[in-house]
Amino acid sequence: MNPITTDQLLAAQNWRYATKQFDPAKKIAPAAWQALEDSLVLSPSSYGLQPWQFFVVDDPALRAELRPHSWNQPQITDASHLVVFAVPDKVDVPYMEKYLARIASVRGVTLESLAFYRDMMVSDVIAGPRQAWVREWAARQLYIALGNFMASAALLGIDTCPLEGLDPAKYDEILGLPAKGFHTVVACAAGYRAESDKYATLPKVRFEKPDLIQHL
Repeated sequence: MNPITTDQLLAAQNWRYATKQFDPAKKIAPAAWQALEDSLVLSPSSYGLQPWQFFVVDDPALRAELRPHSWNQPQITDASHLVVFAVPDKVDVPYMEKYLARIASVRGVTLESLAFYRDMMVSDVIAGPRQAWVREWAARQLYIALGNFMASAALLGIDTCPLEGLDPAKYDEILGLPAKGFHTVVACAAGYRAESDKYATLPKVRFEKPDLIQHL
């Protein structure tokens, strides 16, 4: 791996902003989009459980139907791509066993060797206090993936806009997510900024570092 420089990292972070107007004519190249999908898959999560699903809404008609339930934000229809971030109805023992089977397959180990890890996850997420708020826990994990997706896009010179201004229940209904066992939490548009977006040239406003970071 050849790491980027600190200057390159900060340049990408300063260049990134929540894009309000996308250029509908500019589309993300297939190879770049596949890399962004891979970045979603590679996102970290607690226990590595990945309690999420990412729905890429390719159908223009579906996106047009979603827009009125997204404060009519133009990013929904104008961006090159739209991703809906969703959490599962439940994170249960079968879900964990599917994940453990994947570990065994990828790493070439036996399921028996993962028994302690299985018991630890079950005692926390299924049988422990976390079980009472597991959907909220999954949503918190989902925001890790959202941040990873946006940072990855910025490093590729691709604009994004996270979208919480939406009606999750309507999204679920339009996309048929309950039948799939998932529920909408947040969405993210990705593409390229329009020249008319005034926010692209405004200085980024953040508190001074001492206001936000303390060394203990």
